[in-house]
Amino acid sequence: MDKEQTKIRIAKIKEQMRDIDHAYFVLDKPIVSDAVRDSLKRELIQLEKNFPEFITKDSPTQRIGGKALGKFKKVRHTSQRYSLEDVFSFEEVLDFDFRVKRFLRIPQDRKVAYTCEFKIDGVNMTYFYRHGLFVRAITRGDGVVGEDVTNTVRTILSVPLRLQRDIDIEVSGEVFMPRSSFIRLNQINSQKNGQIFANPRNAAAGTVRQLDAGVASSRDLRAFFYTINSGYKTLTQFAMLEALQKLGFSVAKQYQQIDDIEQVNHFFTRSEKLRGQLDYDIDGIVIKVNDMSLQERLGRTAKTVRWAVAYKFQAEEVTTIVQKIELQVGRTGVLTPVAHLRPVCVAGSTISRATLHNEDEIKRLDVRIGDTVVIRKAGDIIPDIVKVLPKLRIGCEKKFVMPEDCPVCGSQIRRRSGEAAYRCANKNCFAQNIERFYHFVSRHAFAIGGLGRKNISRLFDEGLVEDVGDIFTLTKDDLLLVDHFAEKSAANLIQAIDRAKKITLAKFIYALGIMNVGEQTAIDLSEISYLRCQISDRNFIKLFQSLSLEKLSQVQDIGHIVAKSIHDYFHDGKNITLIKKLFANGVEISNMQHSISGEKVNVEKSKFKDKKFVLTGALDNLTRDEAKDKIKQIGGDILFSISKNIDYVLVGENPGAKYDKALKLGLKIINEKEFLEMAQ
Repeated sequence: MDKEQTKIRIAKIKEQMRDIDHAYFVLDKPIVSDAVRDSLKRELIQLEKNFPEFITKDSPTQRIGGKALGKFKKVRHTSQRYSLEDVFSFEEVLDFDFRVKRFLRIPQDRKVAYTCEFKIDGVNMTYFYRHGLFVRAITRGDGVVGEDVTNTVRTILSVPLRLQRDIDIEVSGEVFMPRSSFIRLNQINSQKNGQIFANPRNAAAGTVRQLDAGVASSRDLRAFFYTINSGYKTLTQFAMLEALQKLGFSVAKQYQQIDDIEQVNHFFTRSEKLRGQLDYDIDGIVIKVNDMSLQERLGRTAKTVRWAVAYKFQAEEVTTIVQKIELQVGRTGVLTPVAHLRPVCVAGSTISRATLHNEDEIKRLDVRIGDTVVIRKAGDIIPDIVKVLPKLRIGCEKKFVMPEDCPVCGSQIRRRSGEAAYRCANKNCFAQNIERFYHFVSRHAFAIGGLGRKNISRLFDEGLVEDVGDIFTLTKDDLLLVDHFAEKSAANLIQAIDRAKKITLAKFIYALGIMNVGEQTAIDLSEISYLRCQISDRNFIKLFQSLSLEKLSQVQDIGHIVAKSIHDYFHDGKNITLIKKLFANGVEISNMQHSISGEKVNVEKSKFKDKKFVLTGALDNLTRDEAKDKIKQIGGDILFSISKNIDYVLVGENPGAKYDKALKLGLKIINEKEFLEMAQ
């Protein structure tokens, strides 16, 4: 962007953020997630850093918080409530440590001790006690003036009304709603046509601001405390947390004193693993200089304290700009619009593209080339555009128009009745051939490494393959004719092709690329008992052609549409010719079961076949999905609640109530090491 474009962009972001802040702080009705607001704010900070002449007093970067709601009594804080600076990478954490040492004028090689705590995603609150008795609670507000919500806070059971000591004290903490209570509240409100809250923090904020304390008391609010503002002195931050507990305050237990900033990453990683196991939301950790005298010396800037930062988890929602929209042709001819984005980091990875699914979705979102959009990515899910920010438009955005012809082969595209997708009508479309081939060799199908889309395209260009059946006739000499293949890479690919010839039934079905048949449906088909007992490459076609629509519809999770796709596939002459070609070229179906990870296990011989497992707590070496996958590989079943019928309870760090119940029932409890030994 040039200088004039930057000026316009800054003005648009400020306008958008004012709307976001008004909705959140004043109306108490958030219109975007915190991650989206953070994303816009970080962009604004960077733009203002590059062009400081465009900084104005009304910029969101020049203030601390929002205005207080008008319906509660406003109260001035005894001292200003300052914000924490947000950091999003370990490099920024190291920079914080560098600044601390530089400000204190101590050598950079000298270690500073810190305390790490959970960053609770709730409503910040300040509490006042006189002679050990609770007298007032004030929201943070704009950091200078908050709201008196004493009556509603008094109903929170984890807020002590009398302390263990008869003292005058001011403390701060976070009010939150447990996830389980949030779900229950929304279910109740849905039945009564009441307000549906967007997230637990929104629910907590709405409940705290209830004028009717009776309504607040009927909802399950909790509180954690983390700061003593006045009335009780400690030498360290760690000692402060200990003192709070001795006085009768509830503290988030997972806090730790560290002697070196390098140890922060371990606490951060462990906290991120625990995040999904907790019944309350955390959105990062808070790193505080442990020595209170150093905190005093470090002081604060106009907006933030210098002695602490909030190290935030990777956002699952951020903002970026749509640079162009193009169509991708899939293996079944479906044309999928894909947005090319200004690269941005989300959920730990750099994203430059996001699916728009179909024309209807583009119209629903009203997304245009040049728009600022919100993208979401959770875990391994493909990123989606979930929202457009139209107020950031400057007038040069362009609407996307669906073409009449396939962008690859030029054939006519059609939209079937009842479908959202357009399809290329040409079954021999080059793009479809490439995608069918790529699907065939993918990890959950024949799993032949070294064959990406570019190499597949080269095989077609050289005339070495016409369909997937030809892959098993390739020789090393064939591959040496292809660009980018050398002696070693050609030999490795031929070995991979030979290894892939023996395949499980489920993977073979999936590899065929039958319309509407994904991994799970392929597994369901492979588990039809009489098929599993009789199947071989010699009778595969006959057995599948014997499956009527009625029989197929009786298979778990297979409806009429999927059943018809399967039935039609096995009664199409071209498909039968391809299957015969595969078997003729050496493909064999084994009697081993399929696993999601691609590993093979003989489930019938496993001593853990049909054993019931429950997981609780965070594991050190396996993710939750990896543990579930291993249980499936050894033939076990995964359940989500404890009962006397459970065979094994796999317990990790910080287990929940399931662990306590398992102990009472005398169930077999195993740790991660024992489980991994079992799964070998």
